[in-house]
Amino acid sequence: MSAFAYDGLAMAGRKLRRVRNSPGLAVLTQLMPVNMLLFFGYVFGSALAMPGREYRSFLVPGLLVATAAGGLMTGMFQAAQDTHRGVTDRFRTMPVSRAAVPLGQAVADLVVTAVGTVPLLLTGLAVGWRIEGSAAGAVGAVGLLLLFRFACTCAGIFLGLLSRSEDAAGQLGASSFVLPLLSNAYIPTGNLPGWLRALAEWNPISAVTTALRDLFGNAPVPEGSAWPVAHPVAGSLLWSLVLIALFLPLAVGRYARAE
Repeated sequence: MSAFAYDGLAMAGRKLRRVRNSPGLAVLTQLMPVNMLLFFGYVFGSALAMPGREYRSFLVPGLLVATAAGGLMTGMFQAAQDTHRGVTDRFRTMPVSRAAVPLGQAVADLVVTAVGTVPLLLTGLAVGWRIEGSAAGAVGAVGLLLLFRFACTCAGIFLGLLSRSEDAAGQLGASSFVLPLLSNAYIPTGNLPGWLRALAEWNPISAVTTALRDLFGNAPVPEGSAWPVAHPVAGSLLWSLVLIALFLPLAVGRYARAE
């Protein structure tokens, strides 16, 4: 095993042990999207044109992607915590690959996300959501979801390394909660005003959400949409790869430089 792989696994193991030692936080993180599914599915579902089970089938992919986008907040806060508590400085003094530290954090977050989506999927099945497409499409949907989570975590790690304090990172990360609201994660964008619809459909969350709905067979691709939503799989891959190509090198470079 190469030194880079060994260091990366060690950093990922460290992050996973932190999750194991904070079970309450892990449970709370997993229960939040489940609560949102039950609340939105039964409260909003009765007020929209697609009531009941149909709206809940529409909603589950959106909540999966909104949870994946939470990697921005998680990565930001964890990186800021390590930076401002001196952990990052200690790692810099050790013979550890510079790329392994942020990459290990992102990989560990990916493992936690994969496990954490299970309660949401089971709850979705309990309230009427079904995988109505092919098995290959479902596997592709999960792959796109995890790729997007990895991209969001890379962006969050870089922003966390830039932050001036843990509190600042927490406040900025919490503000990212508005991003799924400016997308098609919870409601269709067809009836939005023109400028707002364009903003929502060029949101990466909208492309990934539409791709999941299409691959799971829950809803067709809407007509007349912006390019990322009209070509959701290609749009999702492009958005994710652009975010990774931009923020992963920036995160590694920022980590390698002392403040």
